[in-house]
This record gives sequence, C-alpha cells and structure tokens, in this order.
Amino acid sequence: MGRYLARRILGMLLVVLIVVTIAFVIVRLAPGDPAALMLGPDATPEEAAELRARLGLDQPILVQYATFVLNAVQGDLGESLYFGQPVTQVLASRAEPTVFLALFSLVFAMAIAVPIGIYAAYQRGSLFDQSVISAAMLAASVPSFWTGLIAQRWLATEYGWFPASGYGGPDAAFLERMSFLILPSLVLGIVNSALILRFTRASMLDVLGEDYIRTARSKGMGEARVVLRHGLRNAGIPIITVIGLTFALLVSGAVVTERVFNIPGMGNLVVSAVLRRDYPVIQGTLIVVAVLYVLINLITDLLYLLVDKRVRY
Repeated sequence: MGRYLARRILGMLLVVLIVVTIAFVIVRLAPGDPAALMLGPDATPEEAAELRARLGLDQPILVQYATFVLNAVQGDLGESLYFGQPVTQVLASRAEPTVFLALFSLVFAMAIAVPIGIYAAYQRGSLFDQSVISAAMLAASVPSFWTGLIAQRWLATEYGWFPASGYGGPDAAFLERMSFLILPSLVLGIVNSALILRFTRASMLDVLGEDYIRTARSKGMGEARVVLRHGLRNAGIPIITVIGLTFALLVSGAVVTERVFNIPGMGNLVVSAVLRRDYPVIQGTLIVVAVLYVLINLITDLLYLLVDKRVRY
C-alpha cells in the first residue's frame, strides 16, 4: 500500500510538472510580444516594457521557467492583470460555485443513473431496459447548453420553480446562493448521468451472470439482497471509476453551463480571462484544475479498497 501510494504521488507530481510546463509554454508560444498581447493594441512601448520586467519576461528563458515552477510549488501563480490581485485569491473567490455545482451535479447524476442502471440490468431485454438505453443515448447527445436554455425557459421563467440565473447578491446567505445552483446542477446531472447509467448497467450485466449469483439464489436469498449485496458490490469498481472521472470532468468542464446560467465560477472566469488576455489567470486555472484532477483520480483508486477487499495495491 505504501509503495503504491509513493508511486502514485510521484506520478501525480510528474503530471503536475508537465501541466506547469504547458502553462509556461502557452504564453511564450503566442506570436509577438507576450506583454503587448496582454495589454492590448493600445499599450505604449513603455507600458509593455514595464509589464515585461514585472513578469520577468526580460530574463533568459531557463531562468523564467525555473522561477515559474518554484513560484507555482509555493502556491504563487502570479498576479491577475485585470483584477490586480494574486491569481490564487481570484481563483479562491470563484471556487465555491464551481465546486458545489460539480458536487450537486454528481449527486443528481448518481441518483438518476445508479438505481435505473441496476434495474435496467436486472430487467435485461425488457421494454424498460430498451427505453433506458435510448434515453441515455439521447441525454448524452443533447448539448448541455441547449438543455440549460430549455430548463431556464420552462422551469425558471414559465413556472418560477427555480432562479433563472446568477448566484445571489453580495450579501446573500449560503442557502440562498445554493438555491441558484439547483437548476444548473439538475441540467448537468441529467447530461452526465448517461455515462454512469450505461457503465452501471454494463457492469451489473457482467456480474449478474456469474456463478456465485446463481449460488446465492439457490440458497434462497431474496432478490434485493442478491442484486445489491452480491451484484452491486462486485460491480462497484467500474462504477466508482466512471463516477470519479465524471466528477473530475464536472469540476474542469462546467464552462458552458456557468455561462448559460451566469454563475461566477471558475469556468466563467476562464472565459472572461481569455477575452481579456489575462494570461496569469489562464495559467493558474490550468494548474489548479490539473491538481484537482489527479487528486480525484487518487481518491477514486483508494475507494476501491472500501468496495472490494480483494483489491491489493
């Protein structure tokens, strides 16, 4: 177990170093002067030179890279050109809606996909099973922004069940802010439930045909116990894997939904940073998302032990 964790941590550090290198190269590959690109076409040569010196772009490339990596290791991701604040502070102020949006979306996706996937596998070949497969393919094919606009039109505007957009005022209470995330979380949950549902169904189909399932039934065990205790537990590893990947994708890929519902999260911040040429924010977001991604993958691997004691690292 200890050797496995050590190898995984070393692998995580290597992945993060590669991402930091990519973030460093992004700015340097842009044609022209990076400082002039950040400031825009109206910047004077003096302003460009000042920014170049402040960002260390006037130093040798290897010195710039070493400084960038050391600062990133210490949690210093630079300063936002637009906000005039450290990038870590800007990202921290936008992290809450993105994290809770991903969490709520995952809860909705699991609540929809896991029970339906289990029952569809149990009713293999039935009309319910075929309908579930068709609905899952449809949910995976429909763009999330279209689903979000439809949900806004009917559930928010027409019926008034949910807030249409935003994240509450500056002084809004925590529960009030969370209420603004219910509708976008439901939209993302429906879209992302398709993959979890299909994996759950496929994993349960593989397990329900095993000999130990027939043995459990022959001993007189109830169907619910056979399916949930013996079937679901042994089919849990693929399901946990796809749930972990879905959560990582939700954290890093909720950009469109945040724009549709005007949620001031990290995805919305990245889009605005691209339009403003705020490269330090783009670099910092890329690094933070990569760190979150590898951490979620590590936690997913460790959860295998809780589901199946036969797993040994």
